[in-house]
Amino acid sequence: MGHPKFDEDALRALATLLHEADLSEIEIEDGGQRIRVTRATHPVVASVAAAPAAVEAPAPVAAPATAAPPARAEGSVLSPMVGTAYRAPEPGAKPYVEVGDSVAAGAVVMIVEAMKTMNQIIAEKAGVVTAVFVEDGQPVEFNEPLLAIS
Repeated sequence: MGHPKFDEDALRALATLLHEADLSEIEIEDGGQRIRVTRATHPVVASVAAAPAAVEAPAPVAAPATAAPPARAEGSVLSPMVGTAYRAPEPGAKPYVEVGDSVAAGAVVMIVEAMKTMNQIIAEKAGVVTAVFVEDGQPVEFNEPLLAIS
């Protein structure tokens, strides 16, 4: 079983953009293929994986910070990518969730925009939203806590 084919020139262009824009990570999806380029201290690592057929749910967008974000608190919904977190489906709309709201597993709790693509963030478990760690429109990093559900 081999690796999916991908455009090496596109990968090089992403790596160059990563460096020039001083980003820590870039991820794109095209034609069922997902390419993520991540920069550590010096090396650039690329991973290529087939994208799922269904829309994947990311995990950010929140209201004003109600507590300091935990390094990795149990029950935290983490951002699956670098992007911009949005708490509501569109400007001026009611936020998906607020502190104190009950959520069902699989419910949309935020949106993270990455490369002009809106990625829904889904609650992996049912519970009550106990904290929101990001503001609407706030840039977020990969694995950054967005909100907590207990």
